[in-house]
Amino acid sequence: MPADNLNNQIIRTGVVMDPIGGINIEKDSTFAMLLEAQRRGHAISYMEPGDLRVRHGTPFACSKSVSVEDNPKDWFRLGSREMHPLQDLDVILMRRDPPFDMDYVYLTYILELAERAGVLVVNRPEALRDANEKFFITHFPQCCVPMVITRDVAEVRRFVNENGKSVVKPLDGMGGDSVFQLRPDDKNFNVIMESITQDGKELVMAQQYIEEISQGDKRILMIDGDPVPYALARLAGEGDFRGNLAKGGSGHGVELSERDYWICGQVGPELKRRGIIFAGLDVIGDYLSEVNVTSPTCIRELDKQYELNIAGQMFDVVEAKLAEK
Repeated sequence: MPADNLNNQIIRTGVVMDPIGGINIEKDSTFAMLLEAQRRGHAISYMEPGDLRVRHGTPFACSKSVSVEDNPKDWFRLGSREMHPLQDLDVILMRRDPPFDMDYVYLTYILELAERAGVLVVNRPEALRDANEKFFITHFPQCCVPMVITRDVAEVRRFVNENGKSVVKPLDGMGGDSVFQLRPDDKNFNVIMESITQDGKELVMAQQYIEEISQGDKRILMIDGDPVPYALARLAGEGDFRGNLAKGGSGHGVELSERDYWICGQVGPELKRRGIIFAGLDVIGDYLSEVNVTSPTCIRELDKQYELNIAGQMFDVVEAKLAEK
């Protein structure tokens, strides 16, 4: 629904993101959202995490107006700083990248105050806290390979001995950081586990290795519980097994398979129930490996390959929800 159908009022959209000057606009999904919001005539306020605060129970931000241009040499202009209550905004896009640490959690507390004041937060702060991108797949074991979540090194060793080659990763990372392959006879097993669990202090996830990773780690974008019909299959760079684009992987578009749609049908209703408007499912072969809800990417790549407007689909949902208020 275009903005001028909402009683001819300009929609006030805020975005909480990492510094805009450091993004790669050819791959940045937040930038795609900003371009689309601007195209629709939204008044856009730019905020970094440090700009949010609470005064006497009211959430505030020191924001700047922002305009954007699809130009890799000069892609944004910022206005002057303005202190205002977050409830002055209609929509807030929470797009800060992980790690999902306590600072991230505190940001969701502030945004939850804004939500209680009537602001539509994408994605819902409660959902950001509850739907950990690694742990959340435990709600859908029918879609996943065998896995274990533990801080016990011996437990992981038993798992790897039973399931063969496996992958172990922290629960709060992104972009392939600190993701390791483990084999039963790996001489570095204890070193890897001591490092990744911080000597048994941190939970980690171990998953059975999926050989189909050689065909790509598919990112399927979900909008209000429904899938975009194409995924970006991310292939590992030379000398690596991780398909993450941040680790040198490359991506190409693929149509969703029947199995992909089945997985989306298992996960989508729960995403919608929790108010997760924009999410990214990671699927390797026939199996769900992660559910990304904090700052999913791949809009720009899929838009370019298939002449889509994924951010437009997302804002159709956002504006429809605003119209219902």
